[in-house]
Order: sequence, then C-alpha cells, then structure tokens
Amino acid sequence: MDGTGGGRIGWAELPRSVRLAVEQIIGDRVVEARSQPGGYSPGTADRVRTAGGRRAFVKAVSPAQNPQTPRMHRAEARHTAALPGSAPTPRLLGWHDDGEWVALVLTDVEGRHPYTPWRAAELDSVLRALAALAGALTPNPVPDVPTAAERLAHDFAGWRRIVADPPPRLDPWAAAHLTELCAAADRGLAALTGDTLCHLDVRADNLLIGPDGSVTVVDWPWACRGPAWLDTALLLVNVQLHGGHDTEALVRGLPLTADVDPAVLTGFYAGLAGFFTDSARRPPPPGIPTVRHFQQAQADALLPWLTHRLPQ
Repeated sequence: MDGTGGGRIGWAELPRSVRLAVEQIIGDRVVEARSQPGGYSPGTADRVRTAGGRRAFVKAVSPAQNPQTPRMHRAEARHTAALPGSAPTPRLLGWHDDGEWVALVLTDVEGRHPYTPWRAAELDSVLRALAALAGALTPNPVPDVPTAAERLAHDFAGWRRIVADPPPRLDPWAAAHLTELCAAADRGLAALTGDTLCHLDVRADNLLIGPDGSVTVVDWPWACRGPAWLDTALLLVNVQLHGGHDTEALVRGLPLTADVDPAVLTGFYAGLAGFFTDSARRPPPPGIPTVRHFQQAQADALLPWLTHRLPQ
C-alpha cells in the first residue's frame, strides 16, 4: 500500500526470453518501449508499441529486484483476469511466469495521473468513478480473494507494535493516546466487512485520467473483499496528504462514506496511521529506497486529522 519512487528497470533490461514471451502474447515484435513514472515497483512499467502499431502496457519483475514483487504480480494477474468488462480497469491480455520472471501484458490505457495537489474537477471525477467501481464490483467477482480484514490485520496492529517497541521519536500526541489509538484501530478492522471487491491502494499514481476525462483504476495486487466505502476512504488519505481540500467535509458529504459510523471511519484512519508510523521506522525493502519516506508523510498527514476525530 504505498506511492512513488524506486529504482526501476526498463524493457531493454529484461531477459530475451521474457521479451519474446511478451511479444508472443501481443502477437507482434516490440519496436518501442517508454518507461512510465510512478509507483514503487522496481520492475518494468513500459508502454510498448509493436512493428504493426499494436500497443500494450507491460510490467515485469524478478526476485532480483525485490523478493516480494513477483508474488504481487501473480496476484495482480489473477485479480485483473477476473475483473468484469464494466469496471474502469485495464484488461489483462496475458501473462508470463517462468518461475523467476513474472510479466503482465495489459491493455495500454491512454491517460495521465491526476494532478497533485488535487484539482477539484479531477477529484470529483475520481470520486464518481470510485462510486461506480464499487457498484460494478458488488458482489465481489473474484473467487478466493482475501477479506479486507485479513489483508489489513497485520497492518492495523501497528500501534500495538509501537507500544511494545517504542521508536526513539514519536509524535507527542500519538504517544499520549496510544491506548485510544490501539482500540480505535481494532474497531476499524472489525468493521471491514462487505462483499465489494476493493482495490485497497487507491491514490493518484494508481489512477489515470483519459483525454476524455474518463478515470481508470490500475494496479490490482492488493484486491480484497470489503465494504463499498473502503476505496473512497482510502483516496481521501491521498487528498489529505497533498492538501487543499476539506477531507472531513468530504467524508461527511460523499454518498459512500456519509452513512458510515464515524467511529468506524476514525478507527480505519487510526489503523492506517499506525501502519504508516510503524512501517516508516523500518529499513527500506530491497530495491524500494523511498517507500519509508512516503509512509512517514502519510502518517504525518493522518495524525492531525485524527486529533480532531478521536474522542478525547
């Protein structure tokens, strides 16, 4: 669950056997590849064009870049293959897995990431798209996908890990409210029930705005089954991070979050803040040197919001 940066390899650095497998999936020889910015995967993320003019988006990785990312690519392939055509997501054209390298070949979606700080018109478009996405993905169409509570159980225990092993520097307000934050995170986790397929990593760099203003939600390794409001609530973390909008007013006014028990949403944000605070103090994962800075920035954005939401 994390943002932008990392040492990314490119199409030309893939083994020849992987490039040939991708070309077989596309059905033509790749003559151009443009690496795309954003995200934290150290593998490839290339928009490719073939000799015959076909286009596709290719992402590929091996354990040499990061030991966990191939597993994520395999999960994303399973999830994306099961998404209905009505969902505003890329289509999976095929994938290659030789036991070391995993490569996904997806439809090439024309578009760019939303501007940050968020512009009001784009934010409105994305929020509408997330509401439509929740409708299209209820009931959950992907078999055997974990629940949101299963996905987030370890993450939402972050405050408890901090209690057991306090960091040398901790936000003073958080340090004075650890008991309340632990309890709130537990409430938030317990409420993550529902039968909507959730993306679980919605932020600006996992969204594309098309030339016609359409919104596409990309990168689905963390998909899970949970409440319809989950992805909208997650997007508001990204809005809070970049500033310029009243996130509290959005929570209270948006159709998917307005009727959610405020204590549940407070618990949800408390759980995320604990995850980010706990994770940010860890050494960076192999090949992803900037993720800890991004996690700390999200913790710093959430904690002031929680000072107003958490009962004193």
